[in-house]
Amino acid sequence: MKQYWDEQIERVAKLRQTIVARGDAIEQGRVVPDATDLVIGTGRQLDMAVMFLDLCGFSSRPSETLQEQDMLLRVLNLFFTEMIKIAEEYGGVVEKNTGDGLMAYFNDGEGIPPENGCKRAITCALTMMFANAHLINPIIRASNMEEFKFRIGIDYGKVTVSQLGAARRFGSLVAIGTRANIACKMLNVASENEIVIGESVKLQLPLDWQANYVMLKQEQSGWTYRATGAPYRYYLYHGRWKQPQ
Repeated sequence: MKQYWDEQIERVAKLRQTIVARGDAIEQGRVVPDATDLVIGTGRQLDMAVMFLDLCGFSSRPSETLQEQDMLLRVLNLFFTEMIKIAEEYGGVVEKNTGDGLMAYFNDGEGIPPENGCKRAITCALTMMFANAHLINPIIRASNMEEFKFRIGIDYGKVTVSQLGAARRFGSLVAIGTRANIACKMLNVASENEIVIGESVKLQLPLDWQANYVMLKQEQSGWTYRATGAPYRYYLYHGRWKQPQ
């Protein structure tokens, strides 16, 4: 035990020296990096919308027997394959799949034609909702399983996408910044099949979108503006795609 502790002290001391000697760990960027763009312990800061999707009631689904687990795996594969494809079609980068949810980035200036991240995140969320209702859930119901319902949280601002882990063994991209934290915490107030957005997202949307499809969800979110102390508000985006005629 003493030998292991001594080795651990030495290892941490060397790692600290390496981190200090590295200089600036974060650079400004224009596009979301992938794992090969960053070395461990570095990041790239961008203005982006961060989306969290969370399946509702996932832990209560039957998954005890082999048959139940097999069926759950099949429908999860169907659901997430399509959700990830939709995110990518809107110029999003999926950072993680948590088993019952996913996280995606939408940085400004991406897409064809180029568009701001908030508009692309919103339209992506709407397409996910529509595809789930009209494509995924009919298949799930036909399999005698409870249909999928999910909620989405989106916030916007400066976020650093960084690479953390152990060199040459394990590394993963993570989002560092208040906006990513807020988007995740929004899921606590979002009900099933709701899209909850932060005030910064609302202000990035066209005025007609704000007037017709955005309503106040929560005045006191627990977050405040540092400069003024005013509450940072959550809003509900209630617009939805219509069935093509």
